[in-house]
Amino acid sequence: MFDRYQAGEQAVLVHLDFPDETTREDLNEFKMLVSSAGVNELTVVSGKRNTPHPKYFVGSGKAEEIAEAVKLFDANVILFNHSLTPSQEKNIEALCQCRVVDRTTLILDIFAQRARTHEGKLQVELAQLRHISSRLIRGWTHLERQKGGIGLRGPGETQLETDRRLLRERMINIRKRLEKVEVQRQQGRRARSRAELPTLSLVGYTNAGKSTLFNLLTKAEVYAADQLFATLDPTLRRIELEGVGRVILADTVGFIRHLPHDLVAAFKATLTETREAELLLHVVDIADDRRTENIDEVQHVLTEIEAGDVPQLVICNKIDNLENIEPRIDRDDNGMPIRVWVSAQENLGMALLFEALAERLGTQVVNHLLAIPPNEGKLRGELYKLNCIKQEHYDDAGFCHLDIKLPVREWNRLLKTEYTDIEKFVEG
Repeated sequence: MFDRYQAGEQAVLVHLDFPDETTREDLNEFKMLVSSAGVNELTVVSGKRNTPHPKYFVGSGKAEEIAEAVKLFDANVILFNHSLTPSQEKNIEALCQCRVVDRTTLILDIFAQRARTHEGKLQVELAQLRHISSRLIRGWTHLERQKGGIGLRGPGETQLETDRRLLRERMINIRKRLEKVEVQRQQGRRARSRAELPTLSLVGYTNAGKSTLFNLLTKAEVYAADQLFATLDPTLRRIELEGVGRVILADTVGFIRHLPHDLVAAFKATLTETREAELLLHVVDIADDRRTENIDEVQHVLTEIEAGDVPQLVICNKIDNLENIEPRIDRDDNGMPIRVWVSAQENLGMALLFEALAERLGTQVVNHLLAIPPNEGKLRGELYKLNCIKQEHYDDAGFCHLDIKLPVREWNRLLKTEYTDIEKFVEG
């Protein structure tokens, strides 16, 4: 029933060029998708059309060519770089006697392979069920009618109706479980909000280098690879920014051209971190020939998930793949950083990135001289954790005199914790 397949399958790839940019796909990106899915590419059948053919998507002559390629190369799956209707899939399978998988199903399968967390697996399964619900009839053509014969006559469901009912029940069950996960996420966000910790969210086209940059900034060990959708499950880490203090950095799933709507809908809960971030770090593979189209696609998806109005800092990554490009900060007319040129792989420009983040997030800084009594050693330890102590000395009475400098945000956070009376220790 599900179009799942094992790594190492042999595939014939089908790609058509259309004059309309909204339906045009990139062949090189498709080949990366196929490689990411663990499928072996045998050959590519390509062509040009003004509009899709209603029966085969490709023309009838091209469909025959695909059938011949399947026999010639002994392929066991046909992968289309386009979204097909259920009837088109059924017609091509009947003609070629070979399983057909379209672009949407391929992306869903890659997501299913990458999902690691319970929430990620549920989201992918929900998207798969939504997609496959319109394609059930293909697998049950021999059971479309109600059964007849002795002991089998009378009212009842067809096999197809049974499967659709089971699918609906499973989707309802998954949605309920995802709602519980979302409640847990909201509790985590409220806790970070009470602590006044701002959230930065890495966004960008798939394979732009987000996870490599995330690992570099946070010293984490998130899986990073030169393949599409290496990251699926969101990861959050806390980092320290000079002049800003502690912030939360979130690594999210990469976007892709014509990302399936079922997938966007399923991952809306995960992408809430992006919607509620204080700043989006839009990572761009600056060496990619289609970087402009990729940026536009990311903006389109951000608008779709209601994050289009969140402030952005563009990070032009992979400058090591270009000639004569050095790390730098581009600023707007007001002197505010808008772009940073770096290479996460080669660790180039990180100091400039931290500088730009500090400027974009930096708020007023407070300077205080504190006289902390001997019985308040825990407060002194908390201030050391914040890395805000400039000087320290003790007087004869055992009082600890501290010269501190920290962002207003961190000072206000202290006032909301058990150290609500910290202001009485301020000298002068």
